[in-house]
Parts: sequence; structure tokens; C-alpha cells
Amino acid sequence: MSASHPTQTKAVDGPLNGPGGPVRVLVTGGTSGLGRAMATALAEAGAAVAVTGRSGPRAQAVAAGLPGAIGVELDVRDESSVSRAVDEAWSRLGGIDMLVNNAGVGMRTVNPRFMTDPRGFWEVPVDGFRAVVETNLTGYFLVAKEVTPRMLAAGGGRIVNIAVSASTMHRSGFVPYGPSRAGSEALSRVMAADLRDTGVTVNLLLPGGATVTGMLPPDALPEGRAFLDPAVMGPPVVWLASAAASGVHDERIAATDFAQWLRDRTTGRRS
Repeated sequence: MSASHPTQTKAVDGPLNGPGGPVRVLVTGGTSGLGRAMATALAEAGAAVAVTGRSGPRAQAVAAGLPGAIGVELDVRDESSVSRAVDEAWSRLGGIDMLVNNAGVGMRTVNPRFMTDPRGFWEVPVDGFRAVVETNLTGYFLVAKEVTPRMLAAGGGRIVNIAVSASTMHRSGFVPYGPSRAGSEALSRVMAADLRDTGVTVNLLLPGGATVTGMLPPDALPEGRAFLDPAVMGPPVVWLASAAASGVHDERIAATDFAQWLRDRTTGRRS
């Protein structure tokens, strides 16, 4: 461990911290929005969490407020950054049991007024299109590509890829965000097929509705419409990291429907 890295704090007792030690989780894009909410829930449940973000100091600041967490600089668009960050997280946590692929950018990067003044795809700047796809799709691929061989060598692991509602993928004015998320979902399903029966599981997790994050600022929210709090992601992501989720593979779970999904699974009502 480099002398520049702060010492990891002790994880709290909880469902993700058993006799063998805490579950070790890498959360990409963990400094805000859904990523921060999931990192918080995991840490508070006892997991040892590596919070990552493009800004190393910001990642470290967020991690400092969470038990058992470390902050790691990671730009998911950059192969060398991904390699360094995974190396650091693996070394400092002593391994990675679960990857939460969450880092992403939204429509604001190409059209700040996308909620009130949507643009046709032909009006989207090419550089903006590439930047969104490189983050939301290529980024998922690069981090999973780096982590998966380590998990296979370790005998298992879990990958949770964060998704969005299907309507977002074909909504007017949502190029390039919609196609980037459709691509990441297709990537996840292929990953799950490739990893079937290997001990490494892959699942999709989505909020289940529009959520208040940095991608959707409060001043752009239409009046009279209800939006989800990012904390909705906490219960399902903690469950996916737990012993109860062992063997769960190639599922698409909406956080808003998680309680019912889990009841149906427990009672055998799901096909």
C-alpha cells in the first residue's frame, strides 16, 4: 500500500460482515447519485467498500464518511486507470467479492435542457455521443474485463450492472444516453451467458423509475411528477451482496419491485 493511501477503517458489524470478514465491494461512480447511495448502504451493512470516481480526492472524501470504505481514483473510460484502480482496490481490500458497475453520465452532458428542450439525434454533437457511450457502455466492459479474470481465479464473485427503465432506451430526445444504456444491458446479458456455471454471477439492477440524481437536477423536474430517492437502491444491492443471493444469476431486478420480487422468489411463484 502506498504511503499516500489512507488506512482503511474497520467495517461495522452487519449482514455483510461475518466470521470470514466483510464482503469486499468495488462501486464505480460511487461519489454521487445511485453509486453513493449503494456504497452507503453496503458500508452500513458491514461491507468493505472501494468508492471510486474520476476525482481521487472526492472519492477519498466520500469514503472517509463511510465505515470500512476506501476511496480510489478511477476513470472508467481509460484502460490504464481501470487497471491501476482495480489493482489498488484488490490490494487494499484483500480481494473483490462484488463489482457494482454504476459509473455513467447522462443527457445533461450533451443537452443541459434535455427535459424541456429535447433535441433530435441529428443535433447531438459527435464528441458528446462518443463520451457518453465510452462511459456508460465501454466503461462497464473495461471494468468487468479487468475484474472478471481475478474473480474466476479466486473461485467466484458477483457483478451487478446498473440499468435503467426500458422506456429510457427508446425515448425521444435521448440519444446518446438511451442507446448507451441499451448497449450496457445487452452487454450484461452476454456477460451472464459467458459466465454461466463459472461461479461468477451477473445481474442487472435498476431503480424502477426516474430518480433524483445529478443526471436529473431538481430544478429540471416537471411539476406534479414523483421521483425516486437514490436510497431505493440500498436494500436490493445489499441483498445481492449477501449469502442469500448465492447463485442468483442473469436476473433483472427493479428496486421499486424488489420486495415483491423477493417474496415471489421465496414462495416459488417466479418461473
